[in-house]
Amino acid sequence: MHPGRQLAVLGLVFVVLYLLVFFGAGAKGSVHDRLQPKLGLDLVGGTQVTYQASLLANGQVPSRQSMEQAKEIMESRVNALGVSEAEVVIEGDRNIVVSVAGKEADQLKDIGQAAQMRFRKVLKATNDVSAAALNPPSAAPSAAPSGSAKPSAPGNSKAPKVTGTGQPTANPSGGQGGGEQAPSASPSAPAPTATAATVAATPVPTASSPATVGAPAPTRADVEKKVGPQAWAAASKLTEPPDLSANPRLAKQLAPFATLDGAEINALTPEMQYNVPTISCKQLQGRPNGAIDDPAIKVTACDLNGRKMFLDVAKVLGTDIDTASPQYDQQQGQWVVSLDFTTAGQQKWADLTREAFNKTANDGCETAAQGLGGDGQHCHVAVVLDKTVISAPEIQGVLTGQSQITGDFTAKSARQLADQIQYGALPVTFTAGEAMTVSPTLGTAQLKAGLLAAAIGMALVAIYAFFYYRLLGTVIFLSLILSGVLTYGALVFLGRATGFTLTLAGIAGFIVSLGVAADSFVIYFERLKDEIHEGRSPRSAVPRAWVRARRTIISANTITIMAAVVLYVVSIGAVKGFAAALGLATIIDLMVVFLFRHPIMTMFANTKAFLSPRVSGLGRVLPARTKSDESAPRTSRAKEA
Repeated sequence: MHPGRQLAVLGLVFVVLYLLVFFGAGAKGSVHDRLQPKLGLDLVGGTQVTYQASLLANGQVPSRQSMEQAKEIMESRVNALGVSEAEVVIEGDRNIVVSVAGKEADQLKDIGQAAQMRFRKVLKATNDVSAAALNPPSAAPSAAPSGSAKPSAPGNSKAPKVTGTGQPTANPSGGQGGGEQAPSASPSAPAPTATAATVAATPVPTASSPATVGAPAPTRADVEKKVGPQAWAAASKLTEPPDLSANPRLAKQLAPFATLDGAEINALTPEMQYNVPTISCKQLQGRPNGAIDDPAIKVTACDLNGRKMFLDVAKVLGTDIDTASPQYDQQQGQWVVSLDFTTAGQQKWADLTREAFNKTANDGCETAAQGLGGDGQHCHVAVVLDKTVISAPEIQGVLTGQSQITGDFTAKSARQLADQIQYGALPVTFTAGEAMTVSPTLGTAQLKAGLLAAAIGMALVAIYAFFYYRLLGTVIFLSLILSGVLTYGALVFLGRATGFTLTLAGIAGFIVSLGVAADSFVIYFERLKDEIHEGRSPRSAVPRAWVRARRTIISANTITIMAAVVLYVVSIGAVKGFAAALGLATIIDLMVVFLFRHPIMTMFANTKAFLSPRVSGLGRVLPARTKSDESAPRTSRAKEA
């Protein structure tokens, strides 16, 4: 064999790995920073957020099955953010605790959002952003006309839209999105396109639900008693939002509605929520999570510009969406969220856009279209996420197949919205608590103790190897050092590339892998002794011992890797980190066996020191040989062997 070739390949692997560590994607800062692995929550501390599930309508806590399903969805959302080794656990019967390493509270704030998407036709909309409706649900950039798009709110400066995709768009993962637009219902109709309010981020509630968690929800009678009979009677007579500036007396009568909190607003009918001008968007946004998720009822909601809308029943749901993915539209030069509908969803979406385009129902939606800045010829369809209208496009054609939500997206916000839609709506609604900082003090002490134990174990292995194997002990020591250096480089690189996080459990996996590596040495060296004991010379015994020991080494390491893979698949949390570390270290040990241990042994076999029992460590199995002995013919037993 040519041992130099294997060593050259190993050297190339080493150089490439550390070039990626120092100059690859994400490598920045000083040398120390570039060599810093991504550490887990138990080593560097981190952020912890507790989500409390809302009680069901009957006052009961959610079922265990619902909580388990919510936990799985939250784990998928956290992993989709690139946060590895996150801890998502159920505490008690209503709480789910999400913990991640580092100061990443901003990544957790939307994990517990319901992400229920509904497509509803806009039946009514306020003609202007009234004083009572200011306080939009979340700060968002304004929108304005773009191309043939119609503005959805006055004062807009850039109009995002929901469109059918006729051009392929670049996918961050390397794929492309595409789709066909159905022909519009009218030959003179313009190309299918629509406008919408800007989608910048998932809205976060700004008003609170009842002060006492778990308290019974207010009833309509409770609200009537609070606002008073005069205010209730005045509100019950309204069929449209009145102009309060022209009727001060009515404004005074309706003023008590401005004192209601979100839960009390939720007790009102959708018509009253829309018609009473003193009910603001801030109050509507403060309704409990899931307040307008029922697709079978009409609802009132606000868009990101603070405009109230009265919406029809939902005829297309989030479950009708097959996949949602962030894509970079090169033609528009912006990030979009691409939606692919299921087979049934495509038909529902086409029916809804056809209804809005042709005004098949006499529901007054064309008046709402005029209020939203459209020409009144076609209706608008609202895209509702949880309690907020994130888009309100004027439908100018029949849309089928793949569609897009566009807006002032960044890659992060587009990914966030797509992941919430993609991974499904939570079966239970949650209220997020304050983010807490987790101290790494205990983990740091355990890390120091673990590293000290590993160093002591490594020293004992080295002492035993040098005492028992002598020159061969050098091979063991160098192999373990090389495995450690390669493993560390792989750990740093994988931390940046895939989010692999080193935890105490992972360190335990690496330490256990040292025993696996030591076992392979014992197998090889003892096989070598057997070959020499049978009468072979050291030089000829090395390749023969390698052939026989190789099978056992590969089998043993393969079983370890298979066990690590199974453990990784079926486990969660810290156990998953242990399995990943054990599998990674075992794979690297196999590479060192083939590219370093065997070629270096071949090189040692050609040295004089290897022939000395005192130096080689072969001891009694290697008789003292002189130069003449070495050149003498082998025994008949050796020949037979």
